[in-house]
Order: sequence, then structure tokens, then C-alpha cells
Amino acid sequence: MKKGRVTLKDIAAKLNLAPSTVSRALNDHPAIGDDTKKAIKKLAEELDYQPNPMALGLLQKKSNTIGVIVPEITSHFFSAIITGIQDVVGPTEYNIMICISNESYEEEVTLVKKLSKMRVDGILVSPSSGTKSFDHFKNLQKNDVPVVVFDRDCPGLESDKVLVDDYSGALQAVEYLIRSGCKRIAHLGGPLNLSTTKHRLQGYLDALEKNKVPLRKDYIQHVKGFSHKDGIKPTKRLLELEDAPDAIFAINDNIAASAMHVAKKMGLAIPGDISIVGFDDEPHSLYFSPALSTVWQPVYSLGMLSARILLQRIKNKNSKEEFRMEVFKPELVIRASSREDSVGISD
Repeated sequence: MKKGRVTLKDIAAKLNLAPSTVSRALNDHPAIGDDTKKAIKKLAEELDYQPNPMALGLLQKKSNTIGVIVPEITSHFFSAIITGIQDVVGPTEYNIMICISNESYEEEVTLVKKLSKMRVDGILVSPSSGTKSFDHFKNLQKNDVPVVVFDRDCPGLESDKVLVDDYSGALQAVEYLIRSGCKRIAHLGGPLNLSTTKHRLQGYLDALEKNKVPLRKDYIQHVKGFSHKDGIKPTKRLLELEDAPDAIFAINDNIAASAMHVAKKMGLAIPGDISIVGFDDEPHSLYFSPALSTVWQPVYSLGMLSARILLQRIKNKNSKEEFRMEVFKPELVIRASSREDSVGISD
């Protein structure tokens, strides 16, 4: 027997049978006699024959594979979502293929094409920060590949979606800063075309307006990415203003950590001179010095629900059921990086 993966042809040659006979026997075809089936299955086990899932997929017009596209995988946020997806999909017949777009629209399009060629049965996607067109997702749907969008919305794309109420989280955070006595509240926003950026910015703006706090456009700075280094220069621009802010609401915990770093290097006390609040409640935010106030998101549940919806959509592919829009509520977590609420947190 040759070295390498054992094939149907190898088993057939060993038993002087046609490969088609071996294939039908391994799939319990009624036209194959019991004695022949037993001999074929016995030899297949002895040779450790493993069916080719790609070939089976082409034959059955399904791959039993789900594609998952995320912008990055180093943060707790997306790793927790993927864990939630895995915990739902793991016990089923489906496998998961995780793909990383690196916040690139071009890479995301390439990944979608690759997954489509592999005949994946469905795709879970959190779009990149560079994604403005959703034609590549629409093409999947035209080919009967269901798409579930999670975390970051694709406005105008008709699909199942599992999101977080970013607006509500931002509104909670900024109103808390106002109640705690902060009067010059700045915002470090994310890349402008992201739905999360827009919704958190709107929550910030509405909190100021609702509480009659004057809006200063120079108090709004947008970062280009979500790593620690991306928040350094925008924070410096804020803190070097003549009338520098006494609070910063950041788009996420990484950028909030950047703001804390810059504030400390400039000799500011946190929260004595400036309060800082993030978004995401990454596990390490509890161990910052001081511990970071932030907005918690149910990311594990977000991953689980996204996977459940996709599996249901695959199972009922021909169903005319309307697309689902599920939105989780975030919660404000107050720690030591911000002043105490002088009024008390309201529900």
C-alpha cells in the first residue's frame, strides 16, 4: 500500500472491487450485499480510511462547515464571541473555519470568495472597519448561503443580525460622568464608518444635549484603529487644549487605556483631575491602575445567539421567516478611574 492518505481506490484495489462499490458499501447502499459491506468496512477500519469531507461536500452539496469572519482575534472581545460560537456549534455536525480580515475590506472580500468556493453552509461576520459596501455579503445570499451579522451592523443589508445597544451604553456612561460633576467631557471615537462608532457618538451627543452640557467639537477626536497606540495622539490633542477636558469617554477599553497612559505622563491624577470611562469591559480593565470604569457587553451570549440563529437558518433554508434583529443591552460598570456619582446610578 502506498504511503499517505488511504483512498477508496486503495481499498477497492485490495479487494478487487470497483471504487464505486466501495463507496456505496461505506454508505450502506442497499444494492451491496452484507458480506461485501462487512469486508469493505473491516478493511477501511484496518487502514484507518478517512472520508474526504470536501469530496463529500461536493457530492451532498453541503460542506458541514460554517465560516466565521472577524476583524481581529487578539482581544478578549472577539475571542469570547468565538468561544460562544464554538460552544453552540461544537456539539453539532458542523465545523468552524475562523477567518481574520485584519480590519481590511479587501481582505474581507477575498475571504468571502474563498469561503464561497469551499461551499460553506453559512457565514457569521463582524465587518471590518474599512467595509462600506456589502455586495460581497449580498452575493452570498443570492447563492443561498445565509449570513448572520454580529456586533457591527451593515446598514441596508437584509440579514439576521445580533448586535449590542451601543447607543444606550454610551448614553449611560456620559450621563454618569455628568452626574459625577464632570463638565468638560470629551469623546475618543472609533473609525467613522463603523455602526458602533456612530451609535456611541450619538449616545455621547444626546447625553450632553439632554443634560444641557455645551458641545465642543474639539472635544471629539476619532482614532484610526483600536490598538493602544491608536489612542495616544488623539488623547494628547485633547489634553493639550487650553481648556482641557475633565473627563474622557473612549470608544473601547484599549483606547481608554491609552488615555490613562497619556494623562499620567502629563501629570494628571485619575480621577482627581480627569475621569476616564471605556467600553467593552475587557478582563484586564479591572487590573489597570486605577481600575477602569467601563461599559460591559454580553459578548459570549452574543456569539452563542449568532450561532444558534445561523444553524436554524441553515436548517430551514427555504423558510420565508423574516430576518431576526436581536439587540443586547449593555451595563455600566463603575470602578476607580472615574469620580463617584453624586446623585446615584439610575436604572
